[in-house]
Amino acid sequence: MKTFILLLSFISLSTQTNCSSSPTHQVQEEQQPDLEGLSKAYFASGCFWCVEAIFESVRGVKEVISGYSGGAKSDANYNEVSAGRTNHAEAVEVYFDSEVIDYQSLLEVFFGSHDPTTLNRQGPDRGAQYRSAIFYQNQSEKELAESYIAKLTEEKVFDDRIVTEVVPLEAFYQAEDYHQDYERHNPNNPYVRSVSIPRLKRFQAKFPHLLKENQPH
Repeated sequence: MKTFILLLSFISLSTQTNCSSSPTHQVQEEQQPDLEGLSKAYFASGCFWCVEAIFESVRGVKEVISGYSGGAKSDANYNEVSAGRTNHAEAVEVYFDSEVIDYQSLLEVFFGSHDPTTLNRQGPDRGAQYRSAIFYQNQSEKELAESYIAKLTEEKVFDDRIVTEVVPLEAFYQAEDYHQDYERHNPNNPYVRSVSIPRLKRFQAKFPHLLKENQPH
């Protein structure tokens, strides 16, 4: 009997080892923040569960929405995107107060929280849906992103070539409700415990000056 129980525990902990695994559909009703007058920015750098949690820990960021961007189809959903059928990337929509944090600092968060040199891959997640991408809304964002990449390249911050796409934002499709704030709502999910939370903590340890007050790090 003990052997059977241990086997069940091992199977449970072995599931969801990447972001494409079927997620726990845990949705909690929450009051939506007032986003009126805030600026927006769009990024992709692997599993959006991880990316959302990272940006939400940053001062001046009021809300982060998980979703999909960069694909050819005029719509997107988790099943198709995670299977790589739409060429969308898992992305985030970042609502921020530009009087507290600027776009340049968001680029610092972006490049400081993932490996931009791995093509179509981030950690255990592989496929174009996990690519590194900046979706710019105007010429200013494009120039800031390209200039920052040039700076990182010149300073040899990364050993390999940066492969981050810098492309215009065509559309952003909000992901299903159960993906929103997924890391916070599902702290015991095996993927969250083994990938998302360690990634968040690494970022917080490297960039304490960018964090909101009372952030654990």
